[in-house]
Amino acid sequence: MKRKLIALLMALAMAFALVACAEEGTTTTDLPAPPHPVLDDSAESLSAGTSGGAASAQGAGIGALPALLTSGGQSADYQMIGTVMGKLGMDFTLNNLATSADLGDAKTLIVVVGGSSKGLGAAGIDADGELARVAELIDGAKAKGLSIIVMHTGGAARRGDLSDKFITPIFEQADYAIVVSSGDADGLMSGICADKGIELASIASISDVTTALPAVFK
Repeated sequence: MKRKLIALLMALAMAFALVACAEEGTTTTDLPAPPHPVLDDSAESLSAGTSGGAASAQGAGIGALPALLTSGGQSADYQMIGTVMGKLGMDFTLNNLATSADLGDAKTLIVVVGGSSKGLGAAGIDADGELARVAELIDGAKAKGLSIIVMHTGGAARRGDLSDKFITPIFEQADYAIVVSSGDADGLMSGICADKGIELASIASISDVTTALPAVFK
């Protein structure tokens, strides 16, 4: 079990580091596709040995399933969260280009923030268009009474001018936020949440999502 846990933590960390470096444009050399994290049936036990246990007590009851999971910036981070949610058996729909017309019977909207020039290009949308899409989606979700969960899980590697363009306007609309602490070293996201009265769970790593996110739906 311990070996599986260590392998999973390493796979998640490597995946985020490689994807973030490749997408944020920090190098002109295309990197190979990052390993897709595979979670075994013991994923829920990740709270042991991580800081997710402290965060797991926060936000209880804010969200309800089913959820609609989307990106805010078209990085691959939302796909990682989708992998975790799928393995934990959470009821959700994943749509990186969702609009209010795609809300369906969702009771919670989850937006994973992280800008990627490659992701935007692949989606056929520019940064301004992406901001407009997410704003329209959030407006539609609020009109239907959905809870809005905003996440930044890419850490320090998912910061920069492009990602930062999405952080403020999206985090300001959150009912609850989950942030990997290394991505908030400058206090940008925690400051927004403090100013807006938004509860924030600061977690040590992406692996802690396995406890912090399900707790929101308890």
